[in-house]
Amino acid sequence: MGRKEKKDTYIGRHRSLLVGSLCLLGVCIIAQNDPVRPVNAIPMEADSQQVKKTRVDLLHADVGWADQEIFPDAQVLIGSVQFLHDSMYMYCDSAIVYEKTNSFEAWDNVRMEQGDTLFIYGDYLYYDGVTRLARLRENVRMENGNTTLLTDSLNYDRVYDLGYYFMGGTLIDEENVLTSDWGEYSPSTKESVFNHDVKLVNPQFVLTSDTLHYNTDSKIATILGPSDIVSDENHIYSERGIYNTLTEQAELMDRSVLTTHDGKTLTGDSLFYDKVIGYGEAFDNVVMNDTVNKNMLLGNYCYYNEITEYAWATSRAVAVDYSQGDSLFLHGDTLKMTSYHLNTDSVYRITQAYHKVRMYRTDFQGVCDSLVYITKDSCITMYHDPVLWNEAQQLLGEEIKIYMNDSTIDWAHIINQALTVEMMDPVHYNQVTGKEMKAYFIEGEMKKVDVISNVRVVYYPVDEKDNTLIGLNESETSLLNMYLEERKLERMVMSPKSNGVLYPMDQIPPDKYRLANFVWLDYMRPLNKDDIFEWRGKREGETLKKSTRTPVATPNREQFRLR
Repeated sequence: MGRKEKKDTYIGRHRSLLVGSLCLLGVCIIAQNDPVRPVNAIPMEADSQQVKKTRVDLLHADVGWADQEIFPDAQVLIGSVQFLHDSMYMYCDSAIVYEKTNSFEAWDNVRMEQGDTLFIYGDYLYYDGVTRLARLRENVRMENGNTTLLTDSLNYDRVYDLGYYFMGGTLIDEENVLTSDWGEYSPSTKESVFNHDVKLVNPQFVLTSDTLHYNTDSKIATILGPSDIVSDENHIYSERGIYNTLTEQAELMDRSVLTTHDGKTLTGDSLFYDKVIGYGEAFDNVVMNDTVNKNMLLGNYCYYNEITEYAWATSRAVAVDYSQGDSLFLHGDTLKMTSYHLNTDSVYRITQAYHKVRMYRTDFQGVCDSLVYITKDSCITMYHDPVLWNEAQQLLGEEIKIYMNDSTIDWAHIINQALTVEMMDPVHYNQVTGKEMKAYFIEGEMKKVDVISNVRVVYYPVDEKDNTLIGLNESETSLLNMYLEERKLERMVMSPKSNGVLYPMDQIPPDKYRLANFVWLDYMRPLNKDDIFEWRGKREGETLKKSTRTPVATPNREQFRLR
């Protein structure tokens, strides 16, 4: 019988083995192009010492033979084939063993078992006993405890105890399902690495990324590239950080952004977020932006509770209202915002600023020790030596209330020891003092001022022809109405009418230039939005005298307790 007749007879008897051989030819070509070591592998103890070379042992096969013509230097095994190599048992329906290279190929019902924790299944296996590298193809499944890895191409490196795929795969545990184009998993450390089109699906959220590390034991995902975490409540963007998928806590760096369902964003150099409790903390260069109400909270530390909508900021803290064309910048050592009656038609917010408060807008500026803004009545209340400026006008008292209309000042109420001063030149000032004042504004410009009780006036009439000062008018009355036009005093109406005394400019007594409580505090005035950080307190002797009046009711602790 010739060589051809022998081969035909062999093929007729062992047709299934022929199919395996054809598969072998294709698979071997793929295997030669596979990466032998995973890119992200971390050397283990086994890599630091020479791997002990042991023989792959054949434990069982129903049928076995060698045919040097068809399979040179190889042995063919059929039926219930079982191998053992360094505590790893391997099973298949058929195999070809290459004793010289200490390797074998296996087909159909391939299974690898190590102890009672690691099981790997597939349709094809090439195992190299020298490098201890297993290459599995088609319908591959790796099971390690409660973790399952599914792919069509898996290399398992026993030196590193690392399985890696490179043509798409899925990792499943009790909490999450992860898919990616490339990935690796270590059964011993429970660490996994994913690259390219990574997607982690959790019942509560979906995480998409380009690069992700994940531990199936701790359930912690480590973000190493542009990533999005999306849930019904919010959206997180980060390029570096960790996210605990079990507790839903995140620690994020590199200008990560938390966006809530109602349009608020929290950005910082680093963020901490607890989704269960519903709060976030941001550190350094923090921006909390409310695009709906058009305001921002800035600082180097910011806390926000998305459930109660309570927020506070400190360390160069600034509240910015940009709802109008002209933004208002408010600074204090600490800023707080508390929301009440959420999800109702009567929702309102209270903003508190305390200690060294300074605010700036082009049409008015102010300083005080503490401030409260209540959206319910659109009122800003300034406490403890407050001062308010509008163009050339300075207003001060023991307490100032500013009532807003669509984020524009509507009118202001100066309570007790009220004083308004208008600078005519560095020597001459129009001055009015009384128990209280009410100043009214139109489009941000002061138009009228009512001075009530114990009114005293120092006023310089102006010659309309040459705009020179005529003299000094000193008056006293019970009620004064002042009218302004183009930021200048136009006329005054006194009740009861007071004739007063008019001193010519060259005959003004030295003690008449200033009222007893006159102060000009322009050195305290914020010059721009950056100047609000530079605190300049009142000089000695310029603070208000202690009042014996009954204090105006102020918000109590219970009203502003953390909701």
